[in-house]
Amino acid sequence: MSSVLHPQYITDETGKRISVVLSFEEYEKYQELLEDMDDLSVIAERRNEAGLAHVEVIAGLQRDGLL
Repeated sequence: MSSVLHPQYITDETGKRISVVLSFEEYEKYQELLEDMDDLSVIAERRNEAGLAHVEVIAGLQRDGLL
């Protein structure tokens, strides 16, 4: 699919755009992009948080009976 969207607009009686119609394929691609942007936002917000060592994660999962 091309990166260009092909929206169709629904307007009110004054010509003001009030809604947009996308093909389902374009809508799905747009949703994927929004999810990617949300993921990147979370990463940026959390980049200064302290992490856990892999062994700590494994130990916690084992302690909780999840591994």
